[in-house]
Amino acid sequence: MTDRSDRFARTHKGNILPYSAAPLIAGLCAVALTGGGCASMHKKFYREVRALELVQPAASDALVTEDDLKPLPAAVQRYFRFMGAVGKPRVWSLHVAFEGRFKRSADSDWLPCETVQYNSRDELARLFYMTLRVGFIPMLGRDTYLRGKGRMLGKVLDLFTVVDGSGTEFDIGELVTYLNDAILMAPSMLLDSAVTWTAIDDRSFDVALTDRGTTVTARVFLDERGAPVDFSTTDRFMDDPAQPGKYKRARWTTPVEGWQEVGGRMVPITGRATWFPDDAPPLTYAEFTLKPESVAFNLAPAVAVGAGRP
Repeated sequence: MTDRSDRFARTHKGNILPYSAAPLIAGLCAVALTGGGCASMHKKFYREVRALELVQPAASDALVTEDDLKPLPAAVQRYFRFMGAVGKPRVWSLHVAFEGRFKRSADSDWLPCETVQYNSRDELARLFYMTLRVGFIPMLGRDTYLRGKGRMLGKVLDLFTVVDGSGTEFDIGELVTYLNDAILMAPSMLLDSAVTWTAIDDRSFDVALTDRGTTVTARVFLDERGAPVDFSTTDRFMDDPAQPGKYKRARWTTPVEGWQEVGGRMVPITGRATWFPDDAPPLTYAEFTLKPESVAFNLAPAVAVGAGRP
């Protein structure tokens, strides 16, 4: 989510919630503070994963091999080897959760947050939930990319809509975020004809992903081991302060600090997300720490739900 969530006191039409709603909101807040929050987020999330009815691939034990890497640029090959993809089954789904903090704008306070997400490859999709508290009021953010369409939805108490974005900017932005997830956590999801890899130098490469007529691109930067240190793209859009309700392209990066092994594969320890608008200073608005116990690959949606993973 971006700083659009700072309009938490407004509906999606921009109207202030009426004072007559105050007693109801207070009561609902009490319920949320005692019985809501992350536990209810996870229940809702897993119900939605199952309801998406995503296409599941046929059972396969196909492994990523050195032959799969031969057509790729040298830097990309080093990256795949560092990530532990070679000799492992190809990934067709990813489940992961993070904890961290989120900033609604340059001058706002940091808010604690937790996230959970499920990505699939054969029917390219991404479902991402985040809970945070604005003061004592819980808010649920939901980002999706499904069947070529992106959407960003934010609700106070999971009842009152405050952000509901869709359209071309969100189709592009959510697709490039899927690409970001795959690069940093599940690279074999990208061993597909829909992905192209372009050599830049020994420490970087470009990658492009096409889905349903939309193509997004990014540049990935590596260290000497082949580990990603940053992901940079201009295929995301942020609020344009000069034109309320409009969005503008801006460079978006997700630098990573530290790597850990989970099930023989490498995943990040921590990362952050930063906007680089042309007319303002950089804005780091999210900092996340991955929960290693949450990482699971190749789980069918129904299995993920049944597992009740955190």
